[in-house]
Amino acid sequence: MQYFTSDTHFYHADLLGDNDFAPRPFPDVETMNQTIIDHWNARVTDQDTVYHLGDVALYFTRPAKLSYERVLAILSQLHGKIIFIKGNHDSRAFFKYLAAHDPQLNGHPKFEFHDVGVLIKYDHRQYYMTHYPMMMGIVKQIINLHGHIHHYAVNVKENINVGVDTPETDYLDHPVPFGAPFSLDEIEQMVNGKAVDFAKRQ
Repeated sequence: MQYFTSDTHFYHADLLGDNDFAPRPFPDVETMNQTIIDHWNARVTDQDTVYHLGDVALYFTRPAKLSYERVLAILSQLHGKIIFIKGNHDSRAFFKYLAAHDPQLNGHPKFEFHDVGVLIKYDHRQYYMTHYPMMMGIVKQIINLHGHIHHYAVNVKENINVGVDTPETDYLDHPVPFGAPFSLDEIEQMVNGKAVDFAKRQ
């Protein structure tokens, strides 16, 4: 199966607590990190693929290798193949480190990397995945899956925020645990729910 997520921001202490941008009511980053790991692994298997749309972690050390090692230790625990799309907080040096220390999965690389975006087709629809929301104009059957804006949504029905803080889970008929990547069925439900919501405004 294919899953989608963004903006995990592992180790990002400034997000802890109640705020408008990315409310994360955890006592510390270790608890936040472990919650994401647990919820991710409860839904994703090693036969699945997860598209991570950027901002993996926000953790700076000197030397940088120390933070890279600790983030890699978390990513190595996550089930599935992970396809990374570079976010504004993901450096090329960080991606190069991950590529050089790829833990492998079923005899193949666990990680894959893209600088800008990835396009996939599913059930007569195209999903263009980027970190930043894309304003694509009037297009048919193309949906932009993105992250970056945390607890906000783009006021365009073709844009779906798949980040862990997204408010667009309101379009789902069931709760999704914090940090669990979204399935294609859930993405479709978000797309259709947002389209209905916008039609009501006409």
